[in-house]
Amino acid sequence: MQITSFTDYAIRTLIYLAALKKGELTNITQVSEVFDISRNHMVKIVNKLGQKGFIETIRGKNGGIRLKQTASQINIGSVVRELEPLQVINCSPEFCHITPACRLKSYLHNAKEAFLAELDKCHLDELLDENSDLLILLSKP
Repeated sequence: MQITSFTDYAIRTLIYLAALKKGELTNITQVSEVFDISRNHMVKIVNKLGQKGFIETIRGKNGGIRLKQTASQINIGSVVRELEPLQVINCSPEFCHITPACRLKSYLHNAKEAFLAELDKCHLDELLDENSDLLILLSKP
């Protein structure tokens, strides 16, 4: 399976925010520069992460963004479920005339569930624990 670039960058954003010191704020421009993506795209990602309750956005002069939950509470499988459409293929009878007799869809469903089950084993904090190489890469301008 392949996740969309939107979800990919959303997870990267969460990793970056988890690497900040407790309570520290950053901003959209800084995150977009770290990952070399457009600020406009990052605005959409941050907005969605805020809507889904993963991050907190604080307005005003001293505002910014940070994790709303602790890194140990953020499950990567949950993030993917919230952001991805998760439909491997379109099996609607209007789209595919063999759907009523097709056995492939159950295998694809099982593959998707196995993919998500593996991601459910991972929490955001585990991606950072004892990972000084990652912290160094995230601190480079």
